[in-house]
Amino acid sequence: MVQAKDNPRYEYLMGIVNILPESPGVYRYYDAEGTIIYVGKAKNLKRRVSSYFTKEHESRRTANLVRQIYDLKYVVVNTETDALNLENRMIKAHQPKYNVLLKDGKTYPWICVRNEAFPRVFLTRTLVKDGSAYFGPYTNVTVAKTLVELFQQLYHVRTCSLNLQPTMIEKGYKPCLKYHIKKCLGPCIGRHSREVYDQGIEEIKQILRGHTSELMSNLKQQMQEKADLWDFEGAERVKERIQMLEGYRTRNNIVPSTISDVDVFAYNEEDASAIVSYFHIVQGAVISSYTIEYRKQIDEPKEDVLALGILELRERFEEGQPRTDVNSNDVSAKESSSATRPTELIVPFEPSILPDGCVAFVPQRGDKRKLLELAEKNCRQYRIDQLKQQEKLNPEQRQTRLLTEIQKQLGLPCLPRHIESFDNSNISGSDPVASCVVFMNGKPEKKEYRKYNIRSVAGPDDYASMHEVVMRRYRRLVEERQEMPDLILADGGVGQMGVIKQGLADVLHQYLVEHLQGTISEERMSEVRALLDIPVGGLVKDGHHRTRQLLFGDPPAAVDVKQGSSLFHLLEHIQDEVHRFAITFHRQKRSKTQTHSSLDDIPGIGPKTKQELLKTFKSVKRLRAATVEEIQTVVGPAKAKKLVDYFGQQAPDAPQES
Repeated sequence: MVQAKDNPRYEYLMGIVNILPESPGVYRYYDAEGTIIYVGKAKNLKRRVSSYFTKEHESRRTANLVRQIYDLKYVVVNTETDALNLENRMIKAHQPKYNVLLKDGKTYPWICVRNEAFPRVFLTRTLVKDGSAYFGPYTNVTVAKTLVELFQQLYHVRTCSLNLQPTMIEKGYKPCLKYHIKKCLGPCIGRHSREVYDQGIEEIKQILRGHTSELMSNLKQQMQEKADLWDFEGAERVKERIQMLEGYRTRNNIVPSTISDVDVFAYNEEDASAIVSYFHIVQGAVISSYTIEYRKQIDEPKEDVLALGILELRERFEEGQPRTDVNSNDVSAKESSSATRPTELIVPFEPSILPDGCVAFVPQRGDKRKLLELAEKNCRQYRIDQLKQQEKLNPEQRQTRLLTEIQKQLGLPCLPRHIESFDNSNISGSDPVASCVVFMNGKPEKKEYRKYNIRSVAGPDDYASMHEVVMRRYRRLVEERQEMPDLILADGGVGQMGVIKQGLADVLHQYLVEHLQGTISEERMSEVRALLDIPVGGLVKDGHHRTRQLLFGDPPAAVDVKQGSSLFHLLEHIQDEVHRFAITFHRQKRSKTQTHSSLDDIPGIGPKTKQELLKTFKSVKRLRAATVEEIQTVVGPAKAKKLVDYFGQQAPDAPQES
């Protein structure tokens, strides 16, 4: 058995594998000469590609492939079907050495609406530029065949290859069997109106484009009419057609056949970095993809940077194979260089300069817009890969990035490296406690966590409890001149935020009173004012006790933090941690309260003595009724005297323990 570690480039390749996205896409393996030796598709790129490098391979052919892999590239797509289509096209363009099963030139079928009088609708694997409309390709041949059959049932489209020009129809044709069994309405003998037939063809095209709402409504109406007439068999047949349409996906192709010979450019900009992603479309297929990055030295307009990227990328592909000094996701530079350069450019906005003879098109909707969105998706993925690679080399960078994002979102004066959060816990006011958790550089600093028993609050008053804890916490930090937090997060909404702000203000008021009394200098008072000027936010939960949103500002407003993002998960972690810490402390305290006995209050009676007494007398009530002689046989005369004296001092009407 052969392991991937035998490949001398194993460490380099694993570095790429570790940052692959868990998205559908197509991956390509290159040998040392830069030749594509294998193209594969994946529903999950990371899982599929990593299987080559984390498993032992008994197959000699697979082992040889893994040993020869020198580099790997990939393209992200929207669905697994898109990946299958793109894989097929790449294999046909490059004929990779190890894709032996796909070298037979097999392609996927298209549905053709023929450009002719009384158009036919049929499956084909060959695209002919004769004005006909092609829809597909269809990776599921059964779906394509079902659609063609459905069109024949719904619209009685002809299947013969007769020339049905008016002059030929006038000469006379003999109708075939399908006319007699009512599968065809007989356009060959003039029994089918050209206008009605063409209207049906237009509806077929709408179905193939995905516009099926009106047709579905008509079919449901037909089904209901047949059911009202008790034609249940006919209604069932119509129902089957409806189900066919409901289960059909027309948008399974990456590039519609109507889009041919265009260049697509996407743009992504962040800080001093600008990324331009490129797709080259030839005859309705993605032939090349490429991504480059620019480091902006000054604040150049994005229109200028995009124009520079367009010129650079077109020049690279005209010269042939792209240079290796740029991170490339090329698919076929050689194919591109030999083809005529497209004059139509699909772009997200108008660049400042266009190549001679080119026209820029900024799509707002439709197929071209979807194609631009796919290029933009790859552009964003390039940046994500960069961040993952950087974070792998410097694990602290990810936390710094998240903290920087918090600072920008909230407009904080400094990076919130020190974050504190508070939460209360009690049951109907019993055993009230509070907790404070501390996060340093985005990670929990557990040695700085603090527990608080509520001292001054009676009953279930969360606001008063929070106010007490905040005053105790920050009064002490100020007195001990300890580091103050850069941000405080309440485990709650507007009310909790207001209480924390009031607690900070009351601590400042206490110091102001002491300053007026002359016990604190003006310099120290200025220092205290600065220390207690702490931003406060709130973490709101939904009905399922999960983090829902972040509140900040005065008055508090929701901050736009995307659920599922890394920043959202950090905030969620903070809220979950402070809640967990408070609940754990409350359970510990409640457990002690429930097991408390009057024996715990007697000086000189420890846990072991208590255990021996309860083991012998079974309860405090029986111990209280025992004589000194009975008690001293268990714990000795000294402790027996303490017990008797303690019980004798208790009030006669005091509640007795059982």
